[in-house]
Amino acid sequence: MMYALLLAPALLIAVGLAAWALRRDRRGWAAVALAAAAVLLLTVVFDSLMIAADLFRFDDALLLGVRIGLAPIEDLGYALIAVLIAAATWRLWPARSRAGRLAAQPRSDERGARGQRDA
Repeated sequence: MMYALLLAPALLIAVGLAAWALRRDRRGWAAVALAAAAVLLLTVVFDSLMIAADLFRFDDALLLGVRIGLAPIEDLGYALIAVLIAAATWRLWPARSRAGRLAAQPRSDERGARGQRDA
């Protein structure tokens, strides 16, 4: 039960942050769902392989007991947190698209200088 108690606050914060960042954005939520499905599937596959290879172990006394493959359900929570925080960070990063557009446009003094040289 200890892993779940450590996971719960982080998961709540990640869900809240993603909900705020992606409010009223259905396409954003669809992208997050698709990314989450892919990351969770890969987490199950590779965690199961690593657990089967005995690269690491979980203390069963600290787990809820639910497993998908060999991966405990708690381990999927960390992958979900990563997807939610990445999506929220991408959406909330300041001036991401505006800065890219401004950098691609020549400044007005550069346009004038080019026009004089070409003429």
